[in-house]
Amino acid sequence: MAITNEEASHIPVLLDETVRLFDEMPGGIFIDATLGLGGHSEAILRRHPDIRSIGIDQDPAAIAEARKRLEPFGDRVRLVHANFSKIANILSDEQVRSAAGILADLGVSSLQLDSGERGFSFRFDAPLDMRMDTGSGRETAAEILATRSEREIADIIYTFGEERESRRIARRIVWKREIDEPIETTKQLADAVIAAKKSPAKGGQHPATQTFQALRIAVNGELEILDNFLSDSFGVLEPGGILAVISFHSLEDRIVKRRFERFTGKCICPKRLPVCACGATALGRMITRKPIVPSVTESQRNPRARSAKLRAIKKL
Repeated sequence: MAITNEEASHIPVLLDETVRLFDEMPGGIFIDATLGLGGHSEAILRRHPDIRSIGIDQDPAAIAEARKRLEPFGDRVRLVHANFSKIANILSDEQVRSAAGILADLGVSSLQLDSGERGFSFRFDAPLDMRMDTGSGRETAAEILATRSEREIADIIYTFGEERESRRIARRIVWKREIDEPIETTKQLADAVIAAKKSPAKGGQHPATQTFQALRIAVNGELEILDNFLSDSFGVLEPGGILAVISFHSLEDRIVKRRFERFTGKCICPKRLPVCACGATALGRMITRKPIVPSVTESQRNPRARSAKLRAIKKL
């Protein structure tokens, strides 16, 4: 039986699997790079009474909620309002040399999805914002749809949403803003996508799911910063430290997989070269040969977990 959205907001994805991955983590500092509501951090702190935690999140509302949840751990917890791309600077500011473990959960938190005014979900009719940090000064989704060309909008929807009907959707969006009115709310966008698409969504998925995902990624520059985050995170790990990442769609997972392969020394030179010229060196060991995915039970209980993939690597 599926759980309610309110219940889901308190259940971190792949919680038991994630906690077990950090069982071999050396004592020291654990970094929850995408704190959310603090569920993963809470479980790690309970299981490892000798570690301290730094939680990072770019959403002030998430920081406020997580602070309540983690209050019992007192000074073992330090919370920082920032984007996870700043992890190296944050550790420097906190006078922390290295981390024993780092976790990044790349999904949108239930707090954001269930806050209708944030514009992340088509379940609510709200201004089309989609910024993780509303004080960031970044363009909103509505501003992107009002100013970009038809081709640019189509490219965003296709590249970040893997939506095959991106051109039809972009054409409809531009037609709406020129003939009728600009798309400024979640309902207007969802209706435009439904009107534009020929084929039904797969597996009961809402027709606008991929378009909303694409705009969220574009608004927050999520893929642009992920690769740099992975490099910086691995760099600040101490020997024996563990880096784990939970991704939710193929673009994220592909970046994580390729970067982890590089850390393990996989050569990326063209096959025709007689010797390696890319300088591949094994700096880490893959803990998860294949990504860990939610059980059927978890996916049924919490539909938001269905597409999650967990990968982890240990620094040599």
